[in-house]
Amino acid sequence: MITLSAADLNAWIAAFIFPASRILALISSAPIWGSAAIPRRTRLILGLAITFAIMPALPPMPSAAPGSVVGLWLIAQQILIGLGMGFAMRVVYTALDVAGEYIGLQMGLGFATFYDPQHGGQTPVIAEFLGLLAILVFLSLNGHLLYVATLAQSFVAIPVSVTPLGSGSWLNLVELGAKMFSGGLLLALPVLVALTITNVALGVLTRAAPQLNLFAVGFPLTLAGGFAILGLMLNYLATPLQDIFEAGISAMLAYPVSR
Repeated sequence: MITLSAADLNAWIAAFIFPASRILALISSAPIWGSAAIPRRTRLILGLAITFAIMPALPPMPSAAPGSVVGLWLIAQQILIGLGMGFAMRVVYTALDVAGEYIGLQMGLGFATFYDPQHGGQTPVIAEFLGLLAILVFLSLNGHLLYVATLAQSFVAIPVSVTPLGSGSWLNLVELGAKMFSGGLLLALPVLVALTITNVALGVLTRAAPQLNLFAVGFPLTLAGGFAILGLMLNYLATPLQDIFEAGISAMLAYPVSR
């Protein structure tokens, strides 16, 4: 006859609830998975499926009852770690939105917005285009599988324990803001340089021919030049996008534990 004790039940529940807390928190905050266009029930099923899939490969969980004070602390800690990992990827991913803002403003399309279901609000059309392009590149690089692999690796790099994370762990998230602005500027730099040269040329042309209507000529020329440079950029965007995604994946595991 098979008998189960309370300790066995707590161990089985802990082996599931602690990883599930981190995984569900990451899914709710990470790009693509955390999109408002994906129903919450779908995200819940996805998180539970990933938990069941990687449970056998995870290190042993602490022997703490999930309903105890220590167990509740561990659950809260895993939720914070999952949210931090998802936020790290989202901050790096926001570099594309920053690049779209720069390009749209320089092209004169800063006023043109489009509803973005991923953010649940209005987004400039250039930023929306770059965001959709980045999603396609991310999926073509098997980024969704990298998410799962990073989740499994995170339980080795950041084990489930009662030891809290150090202050340097959260400082890493703040330092990612520099990556967001620098990455966005580097992505938008070809268009910004080309349109700056175009605007300087238009200024010289206006001084040479004052009777020329700058607003009638400058706006269509700037718009056409911006789209032309953006079209030429598409053949070379895969490498910088891959670098941005790799920076986000590595930032998800950059959480030193305080001793």
